Amino acid sequence: MRQSYKVAVVGGGFAGLVTARELKREGLLVTVFEKADHVGGIWLYNSRVETDLLGLDPNREIVHSSLYRSLRVNLPRQIMGFMDYPFMKKEGGDPRTFPGHEEVLKFLEDFVRDFRLMELIRFGHEVVRVELTDEARHKWVVESRTRETESSWESKEELFEAVVICNGKHTEPKIAEFPGISLMPLEIIESALLNKEIASEI
Repeated sequence: MRQSYKVAVVGGGFAGLVTARELKREGLLVTVFEKADHVGGIWLYNSRVETDLLGLDPNREIVHSSLYRSLRVNLPRQIMGFMDYPFMKKEGGDPRTFPGHEEVLKFLEDFVRDFRLMELIRFGHEVVRVELTDEARHKWVVESRTRETESSWESKEELFEAVVICNGKHTEPKIAEFPGISLMPLEIIESALLNKEIASEI
């Protein structure tokens, strides 16, 4: 591949960071778009809870986190790392095989530091559109926006020759649909968000 090949990576969590590292190793020009102000993706804890737990209001402020305060991983750390960068126990950290979410975030922060990825990441940049504009020449338009004030955004369009989407799947609640659900006298609340709300009060 050409040295000047420009690649956009959307998301600064597990998938986005390891993707950025591998593309950088190949000598490509990598830009990581991360809408939060820190790496970690789903592992970046936010104590706030959305007011609309079902996500029905399209104008609501989205709290991009499914974590709750006491969450621990449900996989042993031995299979959460990478072949050449294992998720090891570190002095002063959480020594458990199933550590808390803070330990996972620290692992990702160390990964970014050790592979010098910070210079590739644009924090506070939310990608709102990706469009293939020239298939023959591999030209993609990536439109991102940054918050200027509480009520205004600044948008920017850039050209890339490839785009990798690594933004995860846990932003929008998934509500089961089945015949007769509207007739049931139940209040349905998405479990991860409900757990987070309950745990934040404990």
